[in-house]
Parts: sequence; structure tokens; C-alpha cells
Amino acid sequence: MKRFLLPFGLFVVVVGFLAVGLTLNPREVPSPLVGKVAPDFALPQLHDPEKLFSPKELTGTVWLLNVWASWCGGCKDEHPVLMQLAKAGEVPIYGMDYKDQRDEALTWLRRWGNPYPAVAVDQSGRVGIDYGVYGVPETYVIDKAGVIRFKQIGPVDQDVLQKKILPLVRELQTR
Repeated sequence: MKRFLLPFGLFVVVVGFLAVGLTLNPREVPSPLVGKVAPDFALPQLHDPEKLFSPKELTGTVWLLNVWASWCGGCKDEHPVLMQLAKAGEVPIYGMDYKDQRDEALTWLRRWGNPYPAVAVDQSGRVGIDYGVYGVPETYVIDKAGVIRFKQIGPVDQDVLQKKILPLVRELQTR
């Protein structure tokens, strides 16, 4: 009987960890990049592949980096929120088209609207790896010094925008 106690005890511990893990929100995965300087890159722009986009261009500005793709269902869900935010002009939103086809991305933006002053193209997904992208959409709040201050995994909705992103942006803009 005693020889079954250790395996049974281990089984109970594993089930306990699984039960706790299932109650966690996967959109609240902590990012090791929050509080660190955003990885630098220079990628071709979607609308003009001869031009490069780099976060260094935005030093001194609080801005959002939205990682999206035309094949992403969640990106379509969040797009009206991004369009509204861009129209309000409170914070610039720059896009990173992730592992996508250029023609499809351009068609997608023509159809649904373009909230971005510029869209970088991460065709290979390597820059996304540097940013710790789990999947699209993901949105980063980046401060004037180029430090990532917040990461939203999944679509930005009105609740996240009003309760997390905009208050943080306003605070960072006054610093």
C-alpha cells in the first residue's frame, strides 16, 4: 500500500497545477520585455517596400506597435477599435504585418481602413520572435525612450483600450 502513496501524491500535485493553470487568462501572460528597450529593427514598409521603418524614428514619442495579419480573425475584431483610436489622434499606431502576403495585406487595409501612418513588413517573422509574439494580434505601448511599457496579447477591445492602454499612454505622454 505504501508503494502507491508516492505516485498518488505526485498525481495529485500534477492535477493541482493543471487545475490552477486552466483558471489563468492566457491573454495575461507576463512579457519579459515589459520594462525593457524594444528590440530595434529596420523593415520594409508595406506601401513602399523601398522605404524602411525603424522604431528609432519614433524616439521621443509615445506610440503603439500593433502586430497584425490579413489572415488573422482577431485582427478583424480589433480593427474598428484601432480605426476609432487613430481617428481620435491621441496616440500614433504603427503596424507590423506579420508573416503575410503583401497583396493580401494591402487589400485588407483598403477594405477595412488603415489606422497606421506606416506598416512594417515582417515577412519571415524574425522581428516578431524578437518581440516575443505568441500570435497575432498583439499590441505594445512604447514610451518616449523606446521602452515597452505594456503588451496586449489578443485583440484590443474598448475595455482594454479605456482601462489599460489610454491611461498608460496619457501618463507616459506627460513624463
